[in-house]
Amino acid sequence: MTAHPQPAPPPEPEPEPRLPDWRRNLAVLWVAQFTAILGFAFAFPFLPLYLKDLGVHRQDQLAFFSGLAGGASGLALMVASPLWGIVADRYGRKSMLVRAMIGGAVTLTLLGFARGPGDVIVLRFLQGASSGTVGAATALVATGTPRARVGWALGVLTSAVAVGSAMGPFLGGIAAGQLGLRAVFWVGGGMLALAALGAALLIRETMVPRSTAKAGTALTTLRQSGPHALAAIGALLICQAILQTAYSGFSPLLVLKLLTVIPSGAATITGVAFGISGLSSAAAAVLYAPFARRLGYRRLAVVTALGVGAGLALAGLGTMAWTMVLSAGFLGLMFGATSPALSAMLGLEVPASIQARIFGFSSSATALGFALGPLGGGSIAARWGPSTGLLCLAGATLLLAAVLVARVREPAR
Repeated sequence: MTAHPQPAPPPEPEPEPRLPDWRRNLAVLWVAQFTAILGFAFAFPFLPLYLKDLGVHRQDQLAFFSGLAGGASGLALMVASPLWGIVADRYGRKSMLVRAMIGGAVTLTLLGFARGPGDVIVLRFLQGASSGTVGAATALVATGTPRARVGWALGVLTSAVAVGSAMGPFLGGIAAGQLGLRAVFWVGGGMLALAALGAALLIRETMVPRSTAKAGTALTTLRQSGPHALAAIGALLICQAILQTAYSGFSPLLVLKLLTVIPSGAATITGVAFGISGLSSAAAAVLYAPFARRLGYRRLAVVTALGVGAGLALAGLGTMAWTMVLSAGFLGLMFGATSPALSAMLGLEVPASIQARIFGFSSSATALGFALGPLGGGSIAARWGPSTGLLCLAGATLLLAAVLVARVREPAR
């Protein structure tokens, strides 16, 4: 009989640095992260069209190069994130956030000068290796916010990502029609440069003094922080990878499903569906914290993970456009609560002295899911159709809920 994970014991007290005005920092971070994600989302949805402009006309080649460009970024991010996390724990989370935004600004701008698909793939790889703003911002919020408000603060930060992701494609589409595709990448790069400037000038960070950090490796620090901490963190990283796999696989499969349901109006309905999904995700990320305090993070994450699965199943079984829009909105709502709940549990489990390092691994787990979702879902859809792919992704959320129940504990707050 499998024993349920025990609730986390109160963490061994660390000397708590005096925090700067964390609410002010959070407001600045929200604007900076929204601007950065808006810049990315302003340009990247149009990569297939850009590749077509660069001379890739055959449909099979376009699919191949589009997938390769996306996979290159995810692979580089997966490998680089833990390394940047180690640097952040040593030199500061703010500097890593600014570095990530500058890396995104440079690579996005250079993409506007690409001469062929090879340039696009190389620059996407460099973008993944040099950016990673979400992980850097998450670590900064987790270490700079009082423990009792970490969950709410991470939800607010997630809402910036959701709103930026929802508005970016819409505004980028307008700009592409007026200015051309190359200009879209230049404008997106400019947005990231502005985000980096704001973060550098306005964010205040109090470093965890080195004398207060426990000696040894991150592994040693986790073992010293209490029994089962390492297992709980490993389980949470697995949960983040599964959640991102399901969520990332949804977008391309929904487009394929819409092409079978309403071939002539798929583009319009796709924009509506993704816009509603992003806005509902942002609302959930801000509003989930009171439910987490009442139910507990773990129980809430189980319920909302099953809700993500229900949204995927509705999209897979639906046969009309309105069901696709409804499924996207519901999925965004459930994902918007699940994602920050997992991040909050991770932040509450990890000692402050190594949080950036662990959130680097969190970014790697998310990047793995970002690559696996479209690849796995697309492979299934190519053989059995998009509906089957969506239902398989729904099945993955059952595994997510099972891991949460069996291996994750409610962290001390």
